[in-house]
Amino acid sequence: MRCRAAAGAAMKMLRVARPSPRAEGGVVAAEEASSSSAACLAASALRGGGLVALPTDTVYGVACLAEDSRALEALYRLKGRDPGKPLAVCLPDLDVLHRFCKVQVPEGLLQDLLPGPVTLVLERSEALNPDLNPFTPLVGVRIPNHWFARELARICAAPLALTSANPSHKGSTLDVTEFQELWPHLSLVVDGGPLGDTHSPESRLGSTVVDLSVPGKFRVIRPGCALSQTLDILVVKYGLTLEPPGS
Repeated sequence: MRCRAAAGAAMKMLRVARPSPRAEGGVVAAEEASSSSAACLAASALRGGGLVALPTDTVYGVACLAEDSRALEALYRLKGRDPGKPLAVCLPDLDVLHRFCKVQVPEGLLQDLLPGPVTLVLERSEALNPDLNPFTPLVGVRIPNHWFARELARICAAPLALTSANPSHKGSTLDVTEFQELWPHLSLVVDGGPLGDTHSPESRLGSTVVDLSVPGKFRVIRPGCALSQTLDILVVKYGLTLEPPGS
C-alpha cells in the first residue's frame, strides 16, 4: 500500500526518535515529522522486523507486525511477558475485522464500541499468523480512537500485534519518558505527547477488555477505562447477558 496520509487524518507534528543501545539516553536521532511521514517511518520500521512505540487512545503501546513471528518473540522478550499471555491485534477500521475474526454479534454493536478504548475478544480466523497466541482460538481486537495507531495499521495493510509500553511488572505509561528503559530495544519511538493526567491512576487503566466469543453473552476480562459505557451498550442496548467471573 502506498505510504500517504488517509483522507481526513489530523495533520500535526510528532517527535520521532530512533533509539540505540549505544547512545546516551538511548536516542541517536530525533526529528519533528508530520503525521503522514511519522506513520510512514513507523511502517518502514515494522516491515523491517522492528518494534515501534506509539500513542493510542488509552496508554502508550508497543507494536510489531502480527504476521512477523520473529518480531512477536522480540515483543515478548521486551516486555518480559509470560508466553502464555495473549497479545491483542490493532486494526485500522471495522471493514477488515471480519477477515481476521469470526463475528457473532450485531454490526451495530461493533460500531457502537469501535473505534474506542475497548478490546473485543472474538474467535480468530485462519487469516491470522498461527504463531500469534497459538494457545487460544480467540484474539483480542483493538481499533483505537487515535488517528496514528489506525493510520499505521492502514499503511501496513496488516494487523499489528499491540501491547502496552511497559515491562510486565510495571504500570502502564502515559508519556514516552516513562518507558525509557525500553528505548534501546525499539526501532522507533513516536511521541504523541502526554496521553492523560500522569498523576491520575484512572488514566492508566488501559482499554476495557470484553469476551464476545459466545453468542448472546459476554465476559469482562479487564474493567479498564470504559467499563460503564461498555456495559450500557452490551446490556441495555443489545440485551447481552453478563457472565460471572470465572465462568
